[in-house]
Amino acid sequence: MKAIIHGDNGLRLGEMPTPIAKRGEVVVAIKTAGLNRRDLYIPARRENKGHDIILGSDGAGVVESVGEGVTKWSVGDEVLVNPSLNWFEKSDGSPEGFGPLGMPDDGTFSEKIVLSQEQLEPRPTYLSWEESASMALAGLTGFRALVTRGGVKKGDTVFVPGAGSGVVTFIIQFAKAIGARVIVTSRSNEKREQALKLGADIAIDTHADWNEALKDETIDLVIESVGKATFNRSLECLKKGGRLVVFGATTDDVIDLDLRELFNKQQEIVGSMMGSRDELREMLDFSREHNIRPVIDRTMPLEDALEGFRMLEDSTQFGKIVFTV
Repeated sequence: MKAIIHGDNGLRLGEMPTPIAKRGEVVVAIKTAGLNRRDLYIPARRENKGHDIILGSDGAGVVESVGEGVTKWSVGDEVLVNPSLNWFEKSDGSPEGFGPLGMPDDGTFSEKIVLSQEQLEPRPTYLSWEESASMALAGLTGFRALVTRGGVKKGDTVFVPGAGSGVVTFIIQFAKAIGARVIVTSRSNEKREQALKLGADIAIDTHADWNEALKDETIDLVIESVGKATFNRSLECLKKGGRLVVFGATTDDVIDLDLRELFNKQQEIVGSMMGSRDELREMLDFSREHNIRPVIDRTMPLEDALEGFRMLEDSTQFGKIVFTV
């Protein structure tokens, strides 16, 4: 079967064996698969070597076959892949055995995938197939960061550096549905305009003086995913007693931190990563109730996936890139 593979021969479109369902497993014929920044980083993390694996964490498709003992799904069911492996109950941290789909397990950038029956959810029928494949990883990550870890409330002001990622487009929509005020940043005027159309209240230039631009605002919560390039600037904007939630670092991971400033302001720094099946279901129910949809920049066939990787590396997209299979 066709798949986007990484191994000793680098990142490529190739052929992999067709999976077969064992006891408790389901084979899903993938119709659409969503690209995430995690997929972009895996080749470098593996130092462009190792056995062949299929990349991809997000996907939606149709149940093609079921293994012995499967009771939750039948052939023909339309399903959404839950990429948060082995994390079922909501908890402060991920349990032993948790890992995102797509490394070391084979992922969704293929014609078929085999998964435990526990890693599937019914496809949200109010969404298109392309939207369905863009929902789980980014939506779950944003929901946990904003709601579970961030504790956002109606009337809060949320500040989010970076406006173009799939996760941030969800955070904007979730926060507005809850009744919060949302401020974002971007170097791109086009992305700032798109964020405002999506619901952001203010969109400021990344290169602007944030303290000056936000002097009339009280920032209750910051959601950070940029890393060293913005982390301390974000912390400076946060109110005394405010909370900063960090779920990623697209720039350098290691930062310098003024501890005296932190404890004088009594601010909180909280880590967050993906989430549990409980939170995925909460997010899907919340999204259905408020008609929240993924923002899709473009759709392309799986055969052109490497072009999608290049787009994501250049950060030219606003929202998600989706592959059709």
